[in-house]
Amino acid sequence: MLLIGESLNVISTKIGRAFKERDPKPIQEEALFQREKGMDYIDINLGPAKKEGAELMPWVVQTVQEVVDDVPLALDTSNIDAIAAALKVYKDTPQPPLINSIMVRPERYEPMVPMAVEHNADFIALMWGPEGLPRDENERAALWAELMYFANEAGIPNEKMWVDGIVTPVNIQQPQLISLMEFQKMIPDMSPGAKSTCGLSNVSNGPPSHLRPILNQTYMVMLQKCGMHSVISDPLDDTLTDIAKGKRQDIVDLIYGILDGEQPDMASLSKEMQDYAKTVNVILGNTLYSDSWLEI
Repeated sequence: MLLIGESLNVISTKIGRAFKERDPKPIQEEALFQREKGMDYIDINLGPAKKEGAELMPWVVQTVQEVVDDVPLALDTSNIDAIAAALKVYKDTPQPPLINSIMVRPERYEPMVPMAVEHNADFIALMWGPEGLPRDENERAALWAELMYFANEAGIPNEKMWVDGIVTPVNIQQPQLISLMEFQKMIPDMSPGAKSTCGLSNVSNGPPSHLRPILNQTYMVMLQKCGMHSVISDPLDDTLTDIAKGKRQDIVDLIYGILDGEQPDMASLSKEMQDYAKTVNVILGNTLYSDSWLEI
């Protein structure tokens, strides 16, 4: 599974300050760190960036590419002008830049899809429509069909689109996690060749910090079984990276088995494997969510 590093982000105190002060050092250190950690893409997240985005985003892209020019970048902001400005200064990488993201709203995709065509960029298709978050996999599919057909008509092949069905927090919107898995299974038939991704850490947004890694790791494997191509992830989570890169097949086999209906003998599992098994059942809704599910 491909990993898109999430931590070059304006919400980070250190990185946010570096963006504001135009200090290249923390930005370049983070980019080098993410390459060292094996990230396949580096996400530059400016948030809304309403005021200075069109000047800031190209500066950050150039700052990163001064030290890391062999890892493609994801350009992450809701400011369309900022993305347009960044694409104009983007130096070629082994894979094209990734626009993160294009919502399924005409006022967003009508100007942004031609921008992707002009610069040969891939883009993330965010399943956020005029009414916000889809209620289920069928609404996700309808939104995806709308944006996919528009992009195809503009000359963009499925292979350059990355579908993001939107991950929600397990502690408040658990049924949406199942809906996303069902939608993920639909993508190959709807759009052969299309890729997929998601903001993985949303699943653990709300639970205590010590529970966030195992939630992220477990749900990533569950999505992988449904065909997920990549995730936007935390470069600091070495276990998650190991799982994504095929170094923890034991964890993958356990989770796949549970999804196939094979409930393991808990007494025969190590504490680590028990925790993954318990977490699968929490995400599936077989066990009621509480902050103490690993202790039960």
